[in-house]
Amino acid sequence: MKRFGKIVVCTLIALSCASLIFAKGSADSGTKEKKFVIGMAQCNLGEPWRVAMNAQIAAAAKNYPMFEVIFSDAAQDNSKQIADIENFIQMRVDLLITSPNEAKPLTNVIKRAYEAGIPVILLDRKIEGDTYTQFIGADNTLIGRECGKYVAQTLLPNGGNICEIKGLEGTSGGIERDKGFREGIKVNPKCKIIAANNADWLREKAITIAEEMLQAHEKIDLFFCLNDPMAEGAYIAAKNAGREKDMLFVGVDGLPTPDGGIKSVMDGRLSLSMIYPTGGKEAIESAYALLVEGKKLDKIVTLGTQTITPDNAAQLYKEMGGK
Repeated sequence: MKRFGKIVVCTLIALSCASLIFAKGSADSGTKEKKFVIGMAQCNLGEPWRVAMNAQIAAAAKNYPMFEVIFSDAAQDNSKQIADIENFIQMRVDLLITSPNEAKPLTNVIKRAYEAGIPVILLDRKIEGDTYTQFIGADNTLIGRECGKYVAQTLLPNGGNICEIKGLEGTSGGIERDKGFREGIKVNPKCKIIAANNADWLREKAITIAEEMLQAHEKIDLFFCLNDPMAEGAYIAAKNAGREKDMLFVGVDGLPTPDGGIKSVMDGRLSLSMIYPTGGKEAIESAYALLVEGKKLDKIVTLGTQTITPDNAAQLYKEMGGK
């Protein structure tokens, strides 16, 4: 009886192994049959730009039936995003896409994913070091510098007082845009930043920050905000104070949506914005190249940008599919 039991067990093991080999062979026999799970760990969905990023990732993934994308939202909480990525590591996703909430706190968990053999694509925001497969994003220093030059040379040629509203402390994009802007305005020594504070990329927080700046400073010529929603928040605060016509408003992102930056320039609330591509489509194309075609990815993919002014806003809105 014992001998019979051993024979049964051995037979079952042999059948199980044969099944696994057959299943693997079937999956490997053609890429159309193989499925890939992609984890997208988003830092927050409180910004319209990040909602657009997720939407573009989902839309691009529909072109590849072998892809399943699972989204998570950290709601600007470093601990939550760390847990989200740890969950994706436990799931053994085939690829991780993430936009880190802040660089330093997210570095170690992204490194763990990368060293566990999971390809990592960083979108928009960087980490410390190079433990990732690919970074996709526009040049935020260049964007900030171009904004600074346009402000100093075109919007405030005679100089003026500038209030700056920044994003979340510790984000690579925010640090780089601020650095670039300060470099850009140096072409006009009469342009001075008289106040700066963080509003975490959010419109509602920017309203409060702008209200405080308006109360503290009698003479403000321009608000430079590191994204369009915060620029809209500054405009709302100034309008509530009856001062919106006394100053100009500049943002970054340039989404072609009814509430996006291009329309804000068209409507006259913003005097300038910059197109900042989400990289969602490019991330899925990179995932396909790596997972399906077996290609090696470039370490850095730099996306282009474009200045949005009242002269070209309507044209850009149409070209980018704005409705």
